Amino acid sequence: MIEWSETPRQQMQMNGVALEYACYGPDPSAAATIVMLHEGLGCVALWRDFPALVAKRTGLGVLVYSRQGYGQSDPVTLPRPLDFQTREALDVLPHLLDQAGIERCILFGHSDGATIAAIYAGSVEDRRVRGLILAAPHFFTEESGLAEIARAGEAFAQSGMQEKMAKYHRDPVGAFRGWCDVWLDPGFKDWNVAEVIDYIRVPILAIQGYGDQYGTMAQLDEISDRAYCPVDRLEMDCRHAPHQECPDQTLGDIAEYCARLERIEHAEVVPA
Repeated sequence: MIEWSETPRQQMQMNGVALEYACYGPDPSAAATIVMLHEGLGCVALWRDFPALVAKRTGLGVLVYSRQGYGQSDPVTLPRPLDFQTREALDVLPHLLDQAGIERCILFGHSDGATIAAIYAGSVEDRRVRGLILAAPHFFTEESGLAEIARAGEAFAQSGMQEKMAKYHRDPVGAFRGWCDVWLDPGFKDWNVAEVIDYIRVPILAIQGYGDQYGTMAQLDEISDRAYCPVDRLEMDCRHAPHQECPDQTLGDIAEYCARLERIEHAEVVPA
């Protein structure tokens, strides 16, 4: 079991890899847990104060962690495999839930993290997962998003981005190249994991910004068109990071969604 703390004394060990993490609010024995999965260049620190705000507003526990290659977690060996998101969902996430002692959880993913959350919920029958919050998810590539990533790749060395990333990532070059090089690999252009949506059986809160530079409303349309579960759409006047650009609105909708799930969880069913 991990130490449930905002400043744990040790990193968690996962398949021989040390992963940075932090916890907020009640532990899994006292309440459901929101497990937050960061974007392609994110980490624990780059969530900033949002995990603490989510815990305070919802009354639920929050667990955040940095995937291998990000934040202060162990570096990753490059190149990453093109199916790295599926591997993270199937090979890492279930063991993380076990190690954290998770009993009931909501998976909250942003960008690549949202994709990982959706892959897990659509591929693994895990009754601990009671809901999904998917912010700026990716289920397939889009030309506009690939063009934006290509621009970031060209600017990485000249823009001072590496130095900025070094404030948050133990290996900033590995973090950036492990993200950028996969998305721009010719073999990744036809990547599509939308079929996982067909098998999700828990309520989804899907969040997308109108100005998202990495994806369009087509990603949310894919959820609406394919899902057999309840879907709430939150379309916002922001770009790729709704929790940073529209924090109050995002936090309010997340809190309402979580409260609704908790009411359903604790409802007393009277037999007819």
